[in-house]
Amino acid sequence: IASGGHDYPRLEQEAMAELRSYKWAPDYVAVRRQADLQPPAPGRDGPPAEHALRLATAVLQVEVMRADATFEPSERAAVLAALRDKFDLADDEAQRLAELAETTAYQATDLYAFTSRINERFEMPAKLRMIELMWRVAYADGQLSAHERHVMWRIADLLHIPQGAYHHARQRAAQAAGVG
Repeated sequence: IASGGHDYPRLEQEAMAELRSYKWAPDYVAVRRQADLQPPAPGRDGPPAEHALRLATAVLQVEVMRADATFEPSERAAVLAALRDKFDLADDEAQRLAELAETTAYQATDLYAFTSRINERFEMPAKLRMIELMWRVAYADGQLSAHERHVMWRIADLLHIPQGAYHHARQRAAQAAGVG
């Protein structure tokens, strides 16, 4: 392919032979039609798009958890509760999503990749609920570090959250945590 060859049937046969040489059963490999490779039509996002949105949301929750110097069990519990609340997930599903989000967050170089996906799909009320849940993660250990405040401000800015709504979400989360 790199040399410009377009003999796709031959390339497919070579790839299948290579899989067989590693003792893989390539019968599960399906060659997709070109139409299957196109993005979904507007309003017809499928499971991959929903999964990517959930992952983006979970990564932002994890970023708040990672913002202070220590991981507290209460913060991890707040992340899991937020994911269960936001996406109506079972405990094991929320746990798997949080683990994937931690790995993804560790490898991420910026927040824009995640906030842009959320901006595309969430209306303001959903984003405000998400920000409030993130504040609950920040307050879960009973302390709020300067770095946690900065991360929250940065995420809210990227999500285009109005300042007043941002502060109200923070106040509601502080009240729920019994601080401030």
